[in-house]
Amino acid sequence: MATDIKDTAHAVEAAAVMRLLPARPRMLALGEPTHGEDALLDLRNELFRQLVEQEGYRTIAIESDCLMGLVVDDHVTSGTGTLDEVMEHGFSHGWGAFSGNRELVRWMRDYNEGRPASEQVRFAGFDGPLEIAAAASPRQALTALHRYLAAEVDADLLPCTAETLDRLFGTDDRWSDPAAMMDPTRSVGQSVEARRLRVLADDLVALLDTQTPHLITATPRADWDRACLYGRTATGLLRYHHWMADTSPARMTRLASVRDQMMAHNLLAVAERGPVFVHAHNTHLQRAKSTVRMGGTPLEWWGAGALVSARLGAEYAFVATALGTIRHQGVDTPPPDTVEGLLYTLPEDRYLLDARRLATALGDVWPAARVSPWFGYAALDPAHLADIDGLVFVRDVPRS
Repeated sequence: MATDIKDTAHAVEAAAVMRLLPARPRMLALGEPTHGEDALLDLRNELFRQLVEQEGYRTIAIESDCLMGLVVDDHVTSGTGTLDEVMEHGFSHGWGAFSGNRELVRWMRDYNEGRPASEQVRFAGFDGPLEIAAAASPRQALTALHRYLAAEVDADLLPCTAETLDRLFGTDDRWSDPAAMMDPTRSVGQSVEARRLRVLADDLVALLDTQTPHLITATPRADWDRACLYGRTATGLLRYHHWMADTSPARMTRLASVRDQMMAHNLLAVAERGPVFVHAHNTHLQRAKSTVRMGGTPLEWWGAGALVSARLGAEYAFVATALGTIRHQGVDTPPPDTVEGLLYTLPEDRYLLDARRLATALGDVWPAARVSPWFGYAALDPAHLADIDGLVFVRDVPRS
């Protein structure tokens, strides 16, 4: 058995990933089963450099705030801001504190220095402006969209003034109140003002769409792309806040679904400009339904990877990551009857496997699902092997 599995193992290199696939995908996604480990970020960075230099990839998209990501993209393409400022203001979820992300931004800026725009690498955050404890106010996104349109189209076509938006939004802390995540009655998402804002956001996005022939000639394409991002984000946030105020049993499932829908729409937009390398949690990128337990209640929804795969078909490829140990988090040697336990018997520190060949090598002795002793690590579900294009296994993850 171990010999059969070893026959499917390769070095974790871009060329080896491409050999697993029928053709270069428009979107290549690398998932991770836990967040915040620099060993995994270093692996991601190394793979991205190879994809840029050998396979023509020019964009990396990570699980971070899509609006904050514009700060990073401006820096790596034009040098705007210092590296310290970018790490502080360009990442959500605290990702800016990790050395692997800092090294990624530094390398991208160095790579772009002196290169024409057409050859530069780009950065994108593809998550919504959402944290686990709260969701941002839609003000930034919707007012930015209104400002772009007001400068370029007849004022009579605008559905409202900027002052009207400002009045309807009120103070931003009403929207970002952390108590609303657990208590729907604290949310403003179904207030009279929020309902009015949803209509206005829809009208502004429709105006952006109907004026596209004019806008893409009157303004730089990058400005139009950002206006589309503002529209997606504003409507997504207003939808998310609407369901935060919901009191039905489906509330958390709807919130998870809306978040991943926002992710998917952002990824599809980024993919329009060329091949993109994506990095996020396995749960967001897998083709199978995503599941999680919250407060003892199981949730099930289609993640961003499943949504994108349904649109792109073979142009979407997903490589999952599984781990042996994270001893500093209490994740010790995996049981021998799990996929991770079987892979842990191999001597290499990390390797890439053909997931489907691995499933074949396992034969009739189907491994058990590993039970993670730490909530922050999501073990590999053996049933997902058939829906994975490649599997990266990292034997031991050292403390960052």
